[in-house]
Amino acid sequence: MKRILSAPLIALALASAHAVESPAEKDAIAMAERGASFVKAHGKDEMMKKIAAKDPDFVQGSLYVDMRDIHTGIVLAHPFNPTIVGKDLTDVPDASGKKYRREIIELAAKKGKGWVDYMYKNPETGKIEPKTTYILRVGDVVLEAGIYKK
Repeated sequence: MKRILSAPLIALALASAHAVESPAEKDAIAMAERGASFVKAHGKDEMMKKIAAKDPDFVQGSLYVDMRDIHTGIVLAHPFNPTIVGKDLTDVPDASGKKYRREIIELAAKKGKGWVDYMYKNPETGKIEPKTTYILRVGDVVLEAGIYKK
C-alpha cells in the first residue's frame, strides 16, 4: 500500500532537514564557548588534539572550531585544512581581498569576542561561500566557530 504525504508534512520534513544541516549563530557561539570551557579545564594542547581528531563536540558538519595564537596569528589547529596549521596567514586575503584573519586577531585583542564576515571554502560543498565566524579569546588563543550564510 502506498502512502501519500500531504504538502504540509513534506514542507515540515524539508524544513526539519534544513534546520539540521544549517547551523545558526547560536550554534557557533555555543561551540566556541564549549571550546573555551575545554581549554580552561584541559589546556590548549588538548584542545588542539580534539580539533585535529574532528571530535564531534567541536566538528559538526560545516560548523567547526579552529584555533590560532592571538600574538603571532599562527594557526594552531584546523580540522579540515591541516596544511595551514603552523602558518601565519594573518595578511593573506580571502577571495574578495579582505584580510579577515587580521580583523579576527584585532577584534579578539580589543573586545575578546565578536563576529567577522568573510569568504571561505565550505568543507561540505567545496565552494567559496560567505561565512560569518564567532571569535572568542581564551588566554593567548582565539577560538573560531563559523557558519556559512545562505
